[in-house]
Amino acid sequence: MNGPGARQSAAVLHGIRDLRLETRARPTPGPREVVVQVLTVGVCGSDVHYFQHGRIGPYVVEAPLVLGHECAGVVAERGSEATAHPLGTRVALEPGVPCGACRECRSGHYNLCPDVRFFATPPVDGAFTEYVAIHEDFAFALPDSVSDEAAALIEPLSVGLWACRKAGVSAGHHVLITGAGPIGLLALQAAKAHGASQVTITDITDARLELARTLGATTTLNAERESLSDIPSADVLIECTGARDALLTGVASLAPRGVAVLVGMGPEETAEIPIATVQARELAVVGSFRYANTYPLAIDLIASGRIDPTRIIGARFPLDQVEQALTASERDPSIVKAMVTPPA
Repeated sequence: MNGPGARQSAAVLHGIRDLRLETRARPTPGPREVVVQVLTVGVCGSDVHYFQHGRIGPYVVEAPLVLGHECAGVVAERGSEATAHPLGTRVALEPGVPCGACRECRSGHYNLCPDVRFFATPPVDGAFTEYVAIHEDFAFALPDSVSDEAAALIEPLSVGLWACRKAGVSAGHHVLITGAGPIGLLALQAAKAHGASQVTITDITDARLELARTLGATTTLNAERESLSDIPSADVLIECTGARDALLTGVASLAPRGVAVLVGMGPEETAEIPIATVQARELAVVGSFRYANTYPLAIDLIASGRIDPTRIIGARFPLDQVEQALTASERDPSIVKAMVTPPA
């Protein structure tokens, strides 16, 4: 149990490239909350953006912030009204807790809740720490066949699953994915699980494209050397980079009535879209923001062996080396996903 004055270590972002390991109070659970001992946390591209730029679009770091939202752990304490998970239950955490009362929440689109509290999104602290508190409904019990690291990666896998759902990916589709980073590679596995017969993926790092081939990509292209004009038109674009050129060339590669799902979000709030192409081909351009109701499916896909998110892991770091984890891909672009393991 969490005694009075209990403390824990946390990696706290104070400014651009200013990360400090600090001691903070351990959380206490609200009535319907559980306190989870964090076992592993994935480094997301959003964590890297906050570290490098201090912002992502409208989300700006204006006060010290604990990063990290891809996490799994063990229930260590329960609130007075929490009954869903016995102590010791291994859980994956869905890191955004919505208000539950607004129009979007009531209609099932809780990812669009304007009052959602999402880990590591200013001003809400995240999981690069030893313990976190979360509403019990957003902690998902895990079967033994899902490892701690796989459980932490349910969060980014959910982004890929949601993108496939938004695009209506199904049997026979040709899916084009721009960007072979963590989201792109997990979207690749999600598209294959949804029945896509052909998946083309682009990147500028050959090692990442090689990994994509081992994960089932039928075609890989280095965007610095090869052109998308050399491949058949795609039914679906899943744009995972947030880069101007990737969006423009990706949309141009869609067949008539194709769907472009915009997943990648860079530091800028605006982007160019080739509107003449969109109109002439009657393309659908769809925004994709996080996910909703995807964790049960993700757990089933991993438990059944249809998806293995751990194959994208390239490096592991302890909590006192979070800065090295955040810069791992910068130092070595072949590292797709770094993981952080707080002390037990």
